[in-house]
Amino acid sequence: MALPQNFENFNDKIAQSMIRVNNEATSGLPFYLGVRFLEFGPGRLEAELPVRPDLLTPFGTLHGGAMAALVDHVLGCVLYPLMRRGQWAATTEFKLNYLTAVKGGVLRVESTIVSLGRRSAVVRVEVENEGRAVCTALGTLMISDPPSAEAR
Repeated sequence: MALPQNFENFNDKIAQSMIRVNNEATSGLPFYLGVRFLEFGPGRLEAELPVRPDLLTPFGTLHGGAMAALVDHVLGCVLYPLMRRGQWAATTEFKLNYLTAVKGGVLRVESTIVSLGRRSAVVRVEVENEGRAVCTALGTLMISDPPSAEAR
């Protein structure tokens, strides 16, 4: 599907830095989960997460909270190479549809910006496991400017 906007402000240096920082992290939830960024493009981020036994429920399926954390992480990260320096994004809501159980393998994730405004963004996330769709999500994020000098 074609991107709905022209993302000419895409900063590849920021994208490459985010890939490096995410993939070399030694702490935090994305590190614990094992989220790896694969490729950034204007309005698009691809990532993966290996499904490990410690992420499974007692029934042998991936815990929904692990999937939700993965989705939330890529929802926001896809925006940073398009935002102004100092801005930050915060998820205000997202909806997940779990389509089928995941028992192993690797999750492949594609996060795509649907709409990017001055103060908010809408992002779609599609998750596949071994070639089958396992989760789809849509989220809204608030974009904030850094505090002004007077506010500090």
